[in-house]
Amino acid sequence: MAWNTLDDLDLAGKTVLTRVDINVPMEHGRVTDATRIEKIVPTIRDIRAKGGRVVLLAHFGRPKGRPVPEMSLAQLTPALEAALGHEVIFIETPSRAAIEATPTYAVILVENTRFSPMEEANDPQMAQFLAGLGDIYCNDAFSAAHRAHASTEGVAHLLPSCAGRLMAAELAALEAALGTPARPVMAVVGGAKVSTKLDLLHNLVGKVDRLVIGGGMANTFLAAQGHDVGASLCEHDLAQTARDILDHAKTTGCAIILPSDVVIAREFKSGATHEVVASTAVPKDAMILDAGPNSVAAIIAQIETSKTLIWNGPLGAFELSPFDAATNAAAQAAAQATKTGHLISVAGGGDTVAALNKSGAAEHFTYISTAGGAFLEWMEGKTLPGVAALGI
Repeated sequence: MAWNTLDDLDLAGKTVLTRVDINVPMEHGRVTDATRIEKIVPTIRDIRAKGGRVVLLAHFGRPKGRPVPEMSLAQLTPALEAALGHEVIFIETPSRAAIEATPTYAVILVENTRFSPMEEANDPQMAQFLAGLGDIYCNDAFSAAHRAHASTEGVAHLLPSCAGRLMAAELAALEAALGTPARPVMAVVGGAKVSTKLDLLHNLVGKVDRLVIGGGMANTFLAAQGHDVGASLCEHDLAQTARDILDHAKTTGCAIILPSDVVIAREFKSGATHEVVASTAVPKDAMILDAGPNSVAAIIAQIETSKTLIWNGPLGAFELSPFDAATNAAAQAAAQATKTGHLISVAGGGDTVAALNKSGAAEHFTYISTAGGAFLEWMEGKTLPGVAALGI
């Protein structure tokens, strides 16, 4: 699929409606992590450099279609100004006249789009209203692209549209990972439950050459193969589903890699007494909390001979030491292979980002997506409305 970027449209003298994700964490009226704001700066700067006026469209929180003062975007103005290095004009009730009354090349922030019930309903009236505010639509919010809302999908059909720098980078990274990847392609999928990643697993076994299943998910697969997983987190009711996935992988030629040894403990806490056992020999009173050293060595060997890696989810209880060892070691191996130019590595998902940051490997991955649900739906092979609307 092809889409326009900022370089494909003439922005001089134009008002560019720019959908961004600035849904940042706050405490006591102050932004505690400005990462999402910092990531949209290149798009805003480039629009201004090309002679365009920037009008930012965004949501904040879940106001459920009504004004909620503590979810007003006005409180984000200081953080935006700090990131951009110049004034941001907040407009509570937008109109074309109010926008055109601002200085040329201004950056304007419009109030929370979700204050209107028409936003999440993707009401054509709201899409028409938004389109009337500008000349060009730019979507730089991949993280909201899986939502068919008025500001993410509806308005894109009504104006010349393009992807912003952040959106274009995300799409390029995902295309490199799943669209036309260098092979062999390897995926690491971890986390607690198989039930939350069924679509993902079914899609991946048809697209990748090697699939590592870790975390609590691996327990369900081990149990489905007839192994006792003791007191471990396990979805026993999904045993047949797990066997179906294993059978599907055989027909597609995808190698499924499950732990051959595991780290067990009797308590779910940091520093708990632990030992390594074969994955086929877990005591009934023990919990599997991480992949063992032999499993890690096997995963690293697969990473070292892969060309593309997609990662979603940790291999163990990464938030508790020492049960972060497998995730840390595999992540560092992926980072090293990426640094030497042997691997394209793309990762995403909340726990994944946290785990890779904790391991110190994140900065060396080719691309880390913070898009959450949109990243997962792309990996599941689903069409994202906000991306499809940009297609040319």
